[in-house]
Amino acid sequence: MSKIFRYLGEHRLAVVLIILLLIIEAWCDLSLPRYTSDIVDVGIQQGGIENAAPDEIRQSSFDDLSLFLTQDEIAVFQECYTLSEENSADGSGTWKLTEAGHKRTEELSDILSLPMVLVSYLSAADAVPSAGSAENAGGMPDGKAGASGSENAVSFTLQQLRAMRNAGVLTDNAVTEIRSRASQQMGDMSDSIISQAALVYVQNEYEALGVDTGSIQTSYLLRTGGMMLLYSVIMMAASIAVSFIASRTSAAIGRDLRRRVFRRVISFSGSETDRFSTASLITRSTNDIQQVQMVCVMLLRLVLYAPVLGIGGIIRVSGTQTGMSWIIAVAVAAIVLLVGTLMAVALPKFKVLQTLVDRLNLVSREILTGIPVIRAFHREQYEESRFEKANRDLMRTQLFTNRVMTFMMPAMMLIMNGISVLIVWQGARGVDLGRLQVGDMIAFITYTMLIVMAFLMLTMISIMLPRAGVAAARIDEILSTEVSIRDADHVRDEEITDPDGRITFENVGFRYPDADSDSLSNISFSAEPGKTTAIIGSTGCGKSTLLSLILRFYDVTEGRITLDGIDIREISQKKLRETIGYVPQKGTLFSGTIESNLKFGGENISDDDMKKAADIAQASGFIEEKPEKFASSVAQNGTNVSGGQRQRLAIARAVAKKPGIFLFDDSFSALDYKTDAALRRALDENIGGATKIIVAQRVSTIMHADSIIVLDEGRIAGTGTHAELLKQCEIYREIAQSQLSQAELEGGLSS
Repeated sequence: MSKIFRYLGEHRLAVVLIILLLIIEAWCDLSLPRYTSDIVDVGIQQGGIENAAPDEIRQSSFDDLSLFLTQDEIAVFQECYTLSEENSADGSGTWKLTEAGHKRTEELSDILSLPMVLVSYLSAADAVPSAGSAENAGGMPDGKAGASGSENAVSFTLQQLRAMRNAGVLTDNAVTEIRSRASQQMGDMSDSIISQAALVYVQNEYEALGVDTGSIQTSYLLRTGGMMLLYSVIMMAASIAVSFIASRTSAAIGRDLRRRVFRRVISFSGSETDRFSTASLITRSTNDIQQVQMVCVMLLRLVLYAPVLGIGGIIRVSGTQTGMSWIIAVAVAAIVLLVGTLMAVALPKFKVLQTLVDRLNLVSREILTGIPVIRAFHREQYEESRFEKANRDLMRTQLFTNRVMTFMMPAMMLIMNGISVLIVWQGARGVDLGRLQVGDMIAFITYTMLIVMAFLMLTMISIMLPRAGVAAARIDEILSTEVSIRDADHVRDEEITDPDGRITFENVGFRYPDADSDSLSNISFSAEPGKTTAIIGSTGCGKSTLLSLILRFYDVTEGRITLDGIDIREISQKKLRETIGYVPQKGTLFSGTIESNLKFGGENISDDDMKKAADIAQASGFIEEKPEKFASSVAQNGTNVSGGQRQRLAIARAVAKKPGIFLFDDSFSALDYKTDAALRRALDENIGGATKIIVAQRVSTIMHADSIIVLDEGRIAGTGTHAELLKQCEIYREIAQSQLSQAELEGGLSS
């Protein structure tokens, strides 16, 4: 996982922008439940009246309310309201809420709510039994109104309270005592009862003033619904922007990883290439990077969003004051337990999964590339069973992980539905007892589901993370692999700007990594410019390995190889390989055209150079016979041309480069004797000044070479011309006798 986050860290600006957009999206998402709650509680239940601070109130109503207000509270009211000169229907004036008052509605609601409840209660009572009167109230110490033993919170009628106020005995202490007793009598339900009753009082007040309460409700619903629509549009825009940026960022990560993996693989020597199989390198460059790319999208889109949504939901839930926060803790604990159990079971299999994909790719590649051999040996059934085994191993592992993960979604839905039922059960009790409003319960359910969904997002990504983590580790294994063939810190390229092309082996020894014995030992010879040096020997004696050392596909383990007296390890790989024209044992061609293959050696190759190289390689004949000539298409690996044509095109490709050194790795084996002779003659005539090193199996190909080196089990068994070796080297003589007629042998001995 740390590697995936490191890849994301390379695109910090995009990640920061996505986080900001996700915060905006989460803010909008978390605001909607509150508006839904307000629509239910305020818009429907309260008729659109938001609080107990009315926009307008009659003078007579204010007079009644002031019976239960302290002098300081009356002063606050008068600061927030202004008395209108207009008269209402009953002849009294009206108080209207000022601009300053709109900013203090919460304070006014707290001041006016309980007095509104008390006025409504006393107004509805025809008569309230009283143990005292205005007169005896006046005789109470400090004018306190709670001296009687009545069960009612207020032992006076409104008329008596007005008289007490006029008599000056309704002091602030008396008002406070009355309100305190009323609150105690309502008990735990006091806040909810007071709030709802106060809103009913305001609604009745509006009706008394002739205000259209229906329009108030409609206006509130439209205003709140409009805000919900606005938040939804902003949330949608933020979500689209996040998806767009996340997709571009993950695509860029995939692109960069493919580029870096490709560059690293291209720089690998034979040792590193042997360490990773071709099938594994292909899987890591395609499937593994795709896994990382998909997870990066999920990380940016969901994993970053989930904590923002979850934390924001918890903060919002804490503000609902429902007393059901413990339900969220239960839900989160259940989800963590579920995910932890499933991942503990599935994670080991995810690590095996990519290895099995490698195996399937390896088997598939071997079968597809070896179809002719498979058919020739009638091994179709065996290869089918081999493929079936690899396929079934992968299928079983995938089925196991998928079956484990199938439990996740049903279990998550069970948890979510169970939590919803628990909330409704607990919330219904709160609504019944008056401690909770329906809208608050709806908001709590929504917030809880958002919190659970945040964890659900994390669990969904947890399905992909283990496999992506394994894929990222496999990619990083390539990127962190040190290349054994590297340029020296101080190269000597400037000393060979126009190299002669003299290649010298000085006591060279080489052993493949992890091999038990040396492939080459004590090899010393020199290949001179203008001469042909041939190498021959039995299969596996190290002929092709010797050429690989010149190209620095591997580095020598003993001795050194020099170019014009300079150790090739002190020459940059680019400069070294620019001076060499290499024709591999297998004439590899690339998909494209004949022209693109012949000009593969560099952009400076002209059409004339290409055609001349084709003439030298004896390839012009079959090229000119094609309808499109040099523009004729070449399939991958040159499968649409014969083996001999493929070898001649590979030779022409090297000749067109005009190097100073030619390395032919058994490059004439697919040619008939006539074409072989004509090609060698053309090479001598046109590139006679170059250094030519030829690896061959056929004596007839190298018998005219200036120097022939005979290899046997990695050592030089003989060096000399064809005639000299026939006389002096038993191994060479045996090879020649197996290939040449008696007359040719005698001719060689006499030459």
